[in-house]
Amino acid sequence: MHLTPSPRWRMLTACLLLALLAACSSTKKGGYYKDDGPEANPPSNLDKVPDAIPKIEPLASGANKPYNVFGQAYTPDLSGKPYKVQGRASWYGKKFHGNSTSNGERYDMYAMTAAHTTLPIPSYVRVTRVSNGRSVVLRVNDRGPFHSDRIIDLSYVAAYKLGMLGPGSTEVVVERIMPDQIRNWPTQPGSTMVANQTPATPATLPVSTLTTNNSPKPVALAAAPVPLPDPAEAKQPQTSAANGSREQTRPAPAGSVFLQLGAFSDPAKAQSLAAQVTQKMPSGLEAPVLVDRNANNLYRVRIGPFASRDAAVQALTPIQNSTGVTPSLSSP
Repeated sequence: MHLTPSPRWRMLTACLLLALLAACSSTKKGGYYKDDGPEANPPSNLDKVPDAIPKIEPLASGANKPYNVFGQAYTPDLSGKPYKVQGRASWYGKKFHGNSTSNGERYDMYAMTAAHTTLPIPSYVRVTRVSNGRSVVLRVNDRGPFHSDRIIDLSYVAAYKLGMLGPGSTEVVVERIMPDQIRNWPTQPGSTMVANQTPATPATLPVSTLTTNNSPKPVALAAAPVPLPDPAEAKQPQTSAANGSREQTRPAPAGSVFLQLGAFSDPAKAQSLAAQVTQKMPSGLEAPVLVDRNANNLYRVRIGPFASRDAAVQALTPIQNSTGVTPSLSSP
């Protein structure tokens, strides 16, 4: 015998379905999943959006309490211990643009921010894409991604700068920038965010200053993973007669900034890239191409030092146009 559901049962079933749909729609899926993705006409000059500048900030009270999502319990790590993990990163875009983040700020897909399940909010991380060595500094102000195979969700512009828009997810190394590192972080007058100064929004160019076109054009950069720079490893600069590039061996002046082109375990590969870039550098740019070795014995190919972050950003596009390589901002 076929039983006809009562009106009350049909209403209860409909409510349950709506609740399930709402829960599913709030899950961050990353780039190009379902109805998420880039806007129809994203800004054309996203390369000029600077990394977040780390600063000491008070923790958000509500965003750092234990919570549950989809039956999984999460406890934010407020121990103050270092964090360095390799895993998959995804990104989220227009579907969440303008929505509230976990600490009550507005999610801006064109700001250098990220979502993490347990890192303190706010905190700062360096995210390095394993396959190409590109690295960005981001401010964690949201929770997610709630998927067992992903460790961090990036904003659209952060994913763009890592060259991971197309794949939607990629292997990265996430390393928390600790308070001692933040206190020594290079800053300069006029920067979007200065240490120990409370900003209205995360460090990024105002969206109103960005122009638009039909699609962004991320440029691939072949290099090894790039760890956090270690100022203690810098030495006295010496000129390499083989290629005209220099090996940096002396600490750079406080507040200076570099443009990094790649990092290699093989010094010969680093010198080869430095030589190629040196030959193609735009005229009028006085900053030399340098090769230095850090604490992890990786040889970094960098241009600089520049006196300020603004000076480095202004040189980024001419260098990219002349060499075909997209540099990333790097501290001493």
